[in-house]
Amino acid sequence: MAQVDLDTLLTPILERDPRYARAAYHFVCEALDHTQAGRQGSCTQKRHVTGQELLDGIRQYSLQQFGPMTCLVFDEWGIRSCGDFGEIVFNMIEHQILSKTETDSREDFKAGFNFEEAFRRPFSPSHATTQNPV
Repeated sequence: MAQVDLDTLLTPILERDPRYARAAYHFVCEALDHTQAGRQGSCTQKRHVTGQELLDGIRQYSLQQFGPMTCLVFDEWGIRSCGDFGEIVFNMIEHQILSKTETDSREDFKAGFNFEEAFRRPFSPSHATTQNPV
């Protein structure tokens, strides 16, 4: 059986819920892979990650990928809070692209981090000065 590509699987999601750009869904999948790879240890099988673990992976991965442009990129994609990542994840769960456990919920993403603190503060001059004294 031929593997269906992610873009094909995303089409009905985007038709039903146009709040987020297609690229946002691709990014969440990449960030999930990044998070699972960082948490695997010696096991070769990917393990389930919680919403909080995924948010931490998203934060780290986005800073690596976009640096100080992270908030701008996310805003362009329609992402303005951690809750938006939960919506994206659960849209993919509802369409069987991702899976969940009985304890996973959208609420897991609501108590995430503040975008300003996570994505802008690391690049602010005052933060850089305290982190890297001359």
